[in-house]
Formats: sequence, structure tokens, C-alpha cells
Amino acid sequence: MRLLSFAIAALAVIALVVGQQSGSAGIIGLGAIGLPLAFATFRATAISTFLKIFSIIFAVEYVVTGAGAVLAQAGFWPSDWQAIAPPASLPTTIAVFGVLVYAISFIPAIRRIARLASPYFEAPESTDAKIWPMRPFRISTGHLGIALLAFLVVLNQIQVGISLRLSFFNRDFYNAIQEKDAPSFWYQLIYVFSVWAAISVISNLIEMFANYTLLIRWRRWMAEKFSSAWLRNANHYRVSLSGTADNPDQRIAEDTRAFVNQTYSFALPLLTQVSTLVSFSIILWSIPVASVVPGTEISIPGFIFWMALIYSVAATWVAHLIGRPLIGLEFEQEKREANFRYTLARLREYSEQIALMRGESTEQRHISERFGDIVTNFYRLVWARVKLTTFTLSFGQANVVVPYILLAPHYFSGRITLGIMTQVASAFDRVQTAMSFFIDRYQSIASYVASINRLTTFEAAIAQAEAQAAGAEGAAIGIAENPGKDATIETLSLHLPTGKPIVQVSGLTLPAGRSTLVVGPSGSGKSTLFRALAGIWPFGEGKIATPAGQRMLLLPQRPYLPQGSLRAALAYPAEPNAFSDAEIQAAMEKVRLGHLADRLDEVDLWGQRLSGGEQQRLAVARALLTKPDWLFLDEATASLDETLEGEIYAVIRRELPQTSIVSIGHRSTLRAMHDELVTMEKNPDGTFSPKAKAMAEAG
Repeated sequence: MRLLSFAIAALAVIALVVGQQSGSAGIIGLGAIGLPLAFATFRATAISTFLKIFSIIFAVEYVVTGAGAVLAQAGFWPSDWQAIAPPASLPTTIAVFGVLVYAISFIPAIRRIARLASPYFEAPESTDAKIWPMRPFRISTGHLGIALLAFLVVLNQIQVGISLRLSFFNRDFYNAIQEKDAPSFWYQLIYVFSVWAAISVISNLIEMFANYTLLIRWRRWMAEKFSSAWLRNANHYRVSLSGTADNPDQRIAEDTRAFVNQTYSFALPLLTQVSTLVSFSIILWSIPVASVVPGTEISIPGFIFWMALIYSVAATWVAHLIGRPLIGLEFEQEKREANFRYTLARLREYSEQIALMRGESTEQRHISERFGDIVTNFYRLVWARVKLTTFTLSFGQANVVVPYILLAPHYFSGRITLGIMTQVASAFDRVQTAMSFFIDRYQSIASYVASINRLTTFEAAIAQAEAQAAGAEGAAIGIAENPGKDATIETLSLHLPTGKPIVQVSGLTLPAGRSTLVVGPSGSGKSTLFRALAGIWPFGEGKIATPAGQRMLLLPQRPYLPQGSLRAALAYPAEPNAFSDAEIQAAMEKVRLGHLADRLDEVDLWGQRLSGGEQQRLAVARALLTKPDWLFLDEATASLDETLEGEIYAVIRRELPQTSIVSIGHRSTLRAMHDELVTMEKNPDGTFSPKAKAMAEAG
């Protein structure tokens, strides 16, 4: 970047010298705007990667086209190539874009967009790519993204140049009609329009393919990035406890898609519209149409340009005032839609329980209430859209006649030809369309901002969960490795998400190689203590020391059965093929699930097909397969009768003789199956503390 900035500065100085010697204001302007571009490019290392891509593209284009313009002005451009010599206005326009990229990098909203977009273009992992007719090759994800984005930016600028060339065709074509010049008419139609129209079609087809390739790769990378961060280190559990980010599934599936699509649909078309604005503004400025201030001799050059500019800026400001409430309403609508989908998903998940309790009417009321929330906000959203659409439609209708109203006196007075009139009208339309970019897309902008807000708040929620896991920001539950084999807690205070203390621990040891039963009244924090030992409870402070290198497995009262085959459910969280058929079938026989052994590869909703007791025995079979060093059972056999529960505990002790077992349970029969007892006793302040004693001592 620094070498590029020095090249820009050198070219700018040369342009100033050549411009002074030749008296060319265009070359002097090229050099003058090049100096700020050199500074912006030098400073571009401080901006995000996403914006830096645009900055580098404009800097390189400025050097290439600017060198050509200076050579042409100095008389060193080949005479045979004069027709394609770049005008001084082209690199000047490019330099303005480069400076603008640096300037907008300080806008907070742009910073947020660039911060979300940049990681994809920095991704170091390799990926497969194929460019016809080349053979497939490996390239880093970030480099491929940069190459695709740079290609699309350059292609968009080429398409603006094609539009500009067709504008001149339009002028010459209508002049030929006005002058009844048949040879010129057919020449323009066959040799000019046909060639450039074909090039335009081909470039658009290439752009479409490259565009879709970039979008699907970018979306896949973002979805994997957010889902990985959400699932890492039990962040999903902490986020759900804190309630800082609702509906993470929607944010991963829908908001990443919306962000990628809308970032592209704003960045590239906006760049195209800015290119169009500058290019066609030059046409408007160069047309010999001026306005004289009444009562004076002052003539306003570029009258049509100024009218297009004022007209579009005023309309954009009015549209902003009318459409501003849409942003908040769009955010709220997405939230309510997601809540409605979540309600339906939970109904499907708990369909058996609802059917047994005849809760259909209550669920229908909940569904109606959720959809009622959608309808209420929807009408507010519709009313806001109606007001904005009323203005934009009126503005669009006026655009058809405004340029002709402004040009009619000049045409009828004979100061401009029909070809010039149609060219200026077309240029006026292109300029005001470019200026009206935000008017036409205000509703999309509102949805875009809502997606950005949802992704940034989701990022913040994950970062907070990461901080809690690391024992930072008030969540100082530190998990350290103990060189011994016991699990120990010196001091620990556990809180509810509301901040209310629930458990106070001082000097608790869970001995290795023994079986310990934790008992106490409901609500005394037994399960919370288990989750703290597992390292997923974020609320509280203190230190927990777990045995170094020991694998822990916690079986909750309601096991999780993933979608898929029964084999996958038994092997979870390992891969389905992690265990042989013989190992799986043996484990199933030991926990009384042998009747399902011939259905291992059957795909079904096993969480709904199996009874509560079968699901708990399946979870124990997982433990037999996994063979953890520590096994925590949080009422993991509560759905079994006492006889079967005793058999299952006997299987665990026999098959996992080296495993340290810690159980939560309420049945008195469990005491005979354990060596140690921990009782949750109530303190004067309302919290509970675990007190350990040998089972024999406990009676």
C-alpha cells in the first residue's frame, strides 16, 4: 500500500507539472485530486479489509488511467491509439471514489458493516475453486473472495463505460433520424449498437455467475462462523440463559443471508450509481444549456446538472424523513416472526405431552397471540411503507417529464438538436436515478439495518458468553486442572441469572473412584452445582479444580436425541460410526434396549418414539460406550422403576469400574448404590451449602 501511495503521489506531481506547462485544467485537476488520494491510500492500512479492497482497486485504476491521460496530454500517446486515450476526467473521477472510500470509513454505520464483512476476506483456510477453462485449484477463502469482489467492481465500472458509450450512440442515432441520414442511421444501428449491446449482455451474464458464486461462498462462511462461535464452549447455553439474543437460529440462517445479499446489493450497485453519477454529470455539464438569472446578466453554467442535483438531494432528504420509522419497525417485525416460528417448533417438539394433557386449545391461543403480535406490527409497517411508497411513486412519475420541461425552451428555440435533447434527458434520468439510490431502496435499507443490528447484537452476546467462560466481567467462575484425581471446590458462590445467590460452597471434595450421591430439597441448586462443575454455568464466582486430563460426561434428566438414525443417537456426540455394531448392541443389551438392536440405521424422531425411561437408558448406553472418567447423573434414572434403576446402577458400577460417579436423586433407595453422600443444607441467608459425609456415617 505504501509503494502504491508513493506511485500515486509521483503521478500527481507529474500531472501538475504537465498541466501547468500545457495549460490543461483537466490534467491539473487530475494531479490536484491525486494528492489527497495518495494520502488516503497511505492511510488505508488503518481501515477494514472490506473497504481496503475498494481503496486498492481505485488506486491502481488511478495510476493506470492517470498515466495514460498524462502521456496523451504530453504528446507521448501513440497516434494510432488516440481514440482510446483516457480523458483527464476519468482518473480524476476514480480518485474521487478512492478519497470517498477513506472518508466514509469513519462513519459508524459503515464501520459496523465493514467489521461484519471483513473477516470473510481475511479467512486463511483453503478452499477449492474452478475457473473455466482452468483445472480446479486450491486457494485461501479470503483471497478468492477478494479476487471475486475486485473482478465484480471492475466489471461494474466497465458496464458504466458501456452505458456511457450507448448514450453517445443515442445522440448520434436520433440526430441521424432528425437529419434523415440513412447511411448514418444504419451504421449506428448495425456497427455501434449491435456490438456494444452484445458486449453489455455478455458482461451481465458473467457478472451474474461471479455474483452468485461470491454470495453463496460468503454466506456459507458466515453461517459456519456464527454457528461455530455460538456452539463453541457451550456459548449457546450461556446466551440462552442471559437472554441477550433471541432466536439465534434466525440470526444464523436468515440474517447472515440477508446481510451478505444486501451488502453486495448495496455496495456494488452504489458504486455503479456513483460512477454513473459522475460520468453522466459530465455530459450534463458539457451541454451548451445555461440559465440566466432574471434581472441580471449572470449566466449559470451547467444549469441542467444543478437542477438534477438539487432535485434529487431534496427528494432524498424528504424520503429519509418519511421512511425513518421503518428501521425500527423492520427489526421488530423480524423478531416477532421468529417468535412465531419458535412457538410452532416447540409445539412440534412437545406434541406428545400436549396431546396427553389435551392442551391444544391453550396452544392455539398462544399461536393466535404470537400471530396477533405480528399483525399489530405489520399494520404499523404497512402504514409506514404506504407513506414512503406514495412519495417514491410520485417522484418516479415526475422524473419522466421534468428533464423535457427544462429542455423544451432550448429545443424549440433551436439551440439544441433532438439528439442532444434525448441524450440530455437520458443523462438527466441517469443522474437523478443515481442520486435517488437511497430513495428507491429505503425499505431495503431499513431491513438491511435490522439485519446488521441483529448480527452485531448476536456477536456481542457470544462475546459476553465467551467472557463468562473465561471468568471475566463479573463471571469469575474459574475452572482449573488439579494434578490429583479428586474434584475439589475451595470457595464457590453460584447465582441465578437474576443475580440472586443460590449456592455457597466451601471446601467440598468429590473423591475419585467413588460414587457420590447429592441430595437436597428441590430448588436447592443441585443441578446448578453440576453445571458449574461441567464449566457451563456462568453466574457466580469462585474456583473449581477438576482432575487433569480426565473426561467428564453429564447425563441430564431429559437426554438429547439428535435427528437421524438410532445409531447416531447412541454414539452422540461422537460420529455414528465411532463404535462397531457389536459394541453398540452389547451396550443396548446391558441397559435393556435389546429390542431396538435391529433398528440401528432406522431414521426417525427418536425423541418422540421412545418413552422417557427408554431415552434415559439410551443415555446410559452412551456412557457405557464413551467410558468417561467422571460420570454425573442429574436424576438420569428418575423415569425408571426402583428395580430397573438398581439394575442400571449395577451395570454402571460393573462396566465402568474406574469411573467416578456423582448422582443427583431423591429416592432413598439410591443411598445403597453410592459410597458418599452430599446433602444440600439451607443457610440462614436462604442459600444452600453442600455438606459431605461418608454413607455409613450418614446412616
